Amino acid sequence: MAKKKPLAIVVHGGADPDSDHIHSNKKAYEAGIRQAVDEGCMVLEKGGSAVDAVEAAVVSLENNPLLNAGRGSALNANGEVEMDAAIMRGNDQASGAVTLVRNIRNPISLAKAVMMNTKYRFLGDMGALEYAKKIDIRLEPSSYFITEHQFDLFSKKREEEFTSSDHIGMDQLNARMHGTVGAVALDRDGNLAAATSTGGTENKKMGRIGDSCIIGAGCYAKNSTCAISGTGDGELLIKNITAYDISALMEYKGLSLQQACEAVVLDRTDPGEGDVGVIGVDLQGNIALVFNSERMHRGWKTSAKKQGVEIYPKKQN
Repeated sequence: MAKKKPLAIVVHGGADPDSDHIHSNKKAYEAGIRQAVDEGCMVLEKGGSAVDAVEAAVVSLENNPLLNAGRGSALNANGEVEMDAAIMRGNDQASGAVTLVRNIRNPISLAKAVMMNTKYRFLGDMGALEYAKKIDIRLEPSSYFITEHQFDLFSKKREEEFTSSDHIGMDQLNARMHGTVGAVALDRDGNLAAATSTGGTENKKMGRIGDSCIIGAGCYAKNSTCAISGTGDGELLIKNITAYDISALMEYKGLSLQQACEAVVLDRTDPGEGDVGVIGVDLQGNIALVFNSERMHRGWKTSAKKQGVEIYPKKQN
């Protein structure tokens, strides 16, 4: 009897500082992460592709108003929502990405459409919106994306800017406020995929682009190594080319997935520079969940009977 090939799905809901909001909504966060894992796993168990699985998982996360992607996205300095997303498949390393999109209910689905149906790899702003309209990607009014929690954060940061005694800049005020969602998967055909989506950072400069839509920084997939979705301080992930660096350490140094993730996130990243978290899966179905922040919403399920949902670091016995 032929042995079944391994399956795996891993998702994250951002690596950030802790907050009272997270503590008061802990069960709801856990339920949302679990639902995203189940949505992705359902695709895999039915024989679907890793690409379809990560899209399904991230759509679930984008629809969750507690998370900073899709509905629930952060507001920029103008009180508006600008979203980024990227997706990549490991067998041929095709990818699709969108940036600075508005009114797109699920930016990850638009990124997938760019990958699957166009000769391009990256569309932004109004060009991305026009393409979405052309292919009937679902749109929503601006009010759909603005949650009470994100508006409160926006208002608080605006107040801090105007009342600060030393008039520090908006970028400094928001240096540790961020959030992202993502997923990685391995399907029955032995293919990997990764997807990442974000609403950016609170009160960010209009037009600011983070790591989530940049292949090699916040999203990467290659069948011979791994699939990675990153989260944390976007400028830091871009600087370190975090997702690709993990793959390169596996390819050129022979490190395991766990070793490569720990090397990049824990050894090569100065914790004083900011928060970084990654989730990953390799062709054998091994998974990794590594972060240097106070917490990272994360969930996973594999055909090796491994599954779970966690927010904070595991307690050491």
